[in-house]
Amino acid sequence: MSISEKIYLLRTKNNLTQEDLANKLSVSHQSVQKWENGLSLPTLDKLITIATIFNISMDYLCERVDDQDNSGRADKEFIPDYGKMHSWESYSKSLEIEYRELFDEGKDVENLKDVFFSITKMPSSKYKDDMADSLFKISETLPIRKDYPFVEPNEYNAIKALRNNSYNTIDTLTLTDEELLNKVKGGWYGRICGCYLGKPVECIRMPDMKKVLTRTNNYPLHRYIDLEDIEKIDTSDISFPIKSRSYPKDFNKMPSDDDTNYILIAYEVLKRYGRDFTSSDVAEVWLSTQTKYAYCTAERVAYKNLINGFLPPLSGEYKNAYREWIGAQIRADFYGYINPENPEKAAEMAYKDARISHVKNGIYGSMWVAAMIAKAFETSDIKTIIKAGLSQIPSSSRLFKAVSNIIETYDKGIPAETCLADIRTRYNEEVGYDWCHTISNAEIVAAGLLYGNKDYGKSICLAVGACFDTDRNGATVGSVLGTAIGYEAIPDYWKNRVSDTLESTLMGYSTVSINDMAKKTLDFIGKN
Repeated sequence: MSISEKIYLLRTKNNLTQEDLANKLSVSHQSVQKWENGLSLPTLDKLITIATIFNISMDYLCERVDDQDNSGRADKEFIPDYGKMHSWESYSKSLEIEYRELFDEGKDVENLKDVFFSITKMPSSKYKDDMADSLFKISETLPIRKDYPFVEPNEYNAIKALRNNSYNTIDTLTLTDEELLNKVKGGWYGRICGCYLGKPVECIRMPDMKKVLTRTNNYPLHRYIDLEDIEKIDTSDISFPIKSRSYPKDFNKMPSDDDTNYILIAYEVLKRYGRDFTSSDVAEVWLSTQTKYAYCTAERVAYKNLINGFLPPLSGEYKNAYREWIGAQIRADFYGYINPENPEKAAEMAYKDARISHVKNGIYGSMWVAAMIAKAFETSDIKTIIKAGLSQIPSSSRLFKAVSNIIETYDKGIPAETCLADIRTRYNEEVGYDWCHTISNAEIVAAGLLYGNKDYGKSICLAVGACFDTDRNGATVGSVLGTAIGYEAIPDYWKNRVSDTLESTLMGYSTVSINDMAKKTLDFIGKN
């Protein structure tokens, strides 16, 4: 039964004329007539009112909407194939994520839950998109819940005002050129090798992870996941496509990955625009170096917004349900590499990059990582490094509280396995969270760094073995720790796998030497 038929049935069952219903809805009786004849459809606000009048659910009204219900215009104008549109590029396909995001941001959205999930169930169509657009506008006006305990601004000066920054920048670098290169190189290799470890199992769930690792004698995770090992085991009861995602031992390079692409993008930003770059400069590099298919989730939305004329920060805010996911956090490393012993400057640069695609904790995650890496040039004390990162973000934020809780858990002597299991319990699909959110993955990063006890292999294996965004968490832990201990301290087993070779999807950077890129990074180190 179509919406048109349902409106007619509800009206006549309740002994209302078209004019009676029109008066209740503050529309003309001709509008009601068109709805019932299938010539047009009610707007979202009118659908909500209809559901209220007849005491029915939005699910009932929206259960079936065909493309032919598109205001009778399907045969009169070109209409995209909404069913085949990628969910990252379709706001109407991300409404469940949007609802959770709005709730986490403190918006008073509970009364609209039924609406969000009803529209989600509708078949893909222009009408569904129009409904979602209306819901976006409504959501923008929602107030913050009175009991919401967090204060999370987007603007840089407001962020600075809410910091608890007790870490002073060192005026003069204390490292020799040789020491500096060793740490920068350690950051590059640390990130790339950590990413390589996690890449084959990105988005795997824990039951499948345990099966894979146990059957390959690699549980708990302590070495690379190699194709040769996967081919020897039974994978018939493993839903994750582990064989197609794994690499042979002699692959001898880091294949292209969005997590490593972003180091090169940041390098290109500095190469073109210098240390005083703007968010718009970063956007320009995005548009000129890669196709949209190289960008995921929040970045894909931002890319789409940019080409449609939405400049930063609107590019990250407009109909972007992924705005607090982990994407900006994985783009931060280079800004830490070029600001040794200067967490504040590293965080500021990361902020300008993150503002293109993210808001609030999505931004803070980027600033946290960049500041940690900058601090790692000065000390190898992990807790000091993590706290230095936290010093650059609002102490009133969810991210600050979450990472602080991991430090507290570690200090209490709670085992790593218990800590990581608790994270997976609190953040998973069953309770409405995706595996790619900034906060949950930041907790894993903090735990990997703390419980790894400055052992590179143990640290990245803890981060990857926890599941969630495995390649990104392995990369971030590896980058921070690699910077702290330096290239020479990273065991050859991990470094040799990539053989000084990094591939990417960036124009002009299809294959690069990791050693060369580390040396070139030094050109952009400064103290301003």
